Amino acid sequence: MRFFFKTRYEQDIDLFRDNVDRFWYGLLLAILLAMPFLVEQFWLGEIANVFILAIVGIGLMLLTGFTGQVSLGHAAFLGIGAYTHAILLHLGLPMIVTIPAATLLSALIGAVIGFPALRLTGIYLAIATLAFAFIIEQILIRWESVTGGFAGFAVDRPELFGIGIVDDIPFYYFCLGAVILAVLAALNLLRSPTGRAFIAIRDSEIAAQSMGVNLARYKTLAFAISAGFTGFGGTLFAHRIGYLAPDAFGILLSIQLLLMVVVGGLGSIHGAIYGAIFVGALPQIIAILRDYLPENVARQPGLEPGLFGLILVFFILFEPLGIYGRWLKVKLYFSLFPLYKKATFKRQKTYTKSERFR
Repeated sequence: MRFFFKTRYEQDIDLFRDNVDRFWYGLLLAILLAMPFLVEQFWLGEIANVFILAIVGIGLMLLTGFTGQVSLGHAAFLGIGAYTHAILLHLGLPMIVTIPAATLLSALIGAVIGFPALRLTGIYLAIATLAFAFIIEQILIRWESVTGGFAGFAVDRPELFGIGIVDDIPFYYFCLGAVILAVLAALNLLRSPTGRAFIAIRDSEIAAQSMGVNLARYKTLAFAISAGFTGFGGTLFAHRIGYLAPDAFGILLSIQLLLMVVVGGLGSIHGAIYGAIFVGALPQIIAILRDYLPENVARQPGLEPGLFGLILVFFILFEPLGIYGRWLKVKLYFSLFPLYKKATFKRQKTYTKSERFR
């Protein structure tokens, strides 16, 4: 068992708990940097896709996991970022302009949507964000002169300092740098007074308001920041799929994003990354399983959405803390072994907010 003692106040806000954590994260970074020389081109693209999902997951985690605001419309912010970036590229603007512009526009629209939704919570907020996603999808379909409608359009292949950024290895490193930037930005945000206010709102809006937290301001800010992260991920997602069409940003994608943060573990940046790995790998696993399933089952068009929903229900019922929560339990088990107590690892009963007052 390894004991950890805090001897300085600065340790409360350090990004790494101790030198052991620094070593393991440094080793992980070294492996990721060497990955293009270790795996084939196909898997390199899949890992880059996980990086993009992780950025989007971090954005949704800041809203849902840390502020307690449910959203079923983040596919719309992803589409806004992707389309804005692709359209500006088509107009001849460089990537160093289009990516910040798409991120900023997504954040502004997130703030506009967040402000009217201040009085909504729970299922009503989820329905409102779902309606917003449908509105954005219809705009992408009807505004044919800009978005191309159902036909869509191909995303230009830009260059950065003379390097084709969407080629396999440069795109991988670009996505790796982007996800590192997103993780550092989210961790520093959560250490700031703004992040503390988000967590206070999630735990109890009444208690947060009594401590002087402006609910309207911070809820709107949470929507804006979350949408900004998602729009930033959308700029990379546009190059990942290569061709933009409205059906790529439908309700199924919103459900996948929600599945990502719930399965990964709400209230944790680690959970967003674990969820991205899970959601990124699940379609490949389903594709492999189709070869072993009966033909009439494997050819069902709704197999993948059905499995997504089934997995989400199972995690909510049997592992509400997600993959990261299970990982923490495993670490605790081995750190206490053989002196652990059996009751420590029993699933704790959770209550909804309405049930806490009984």
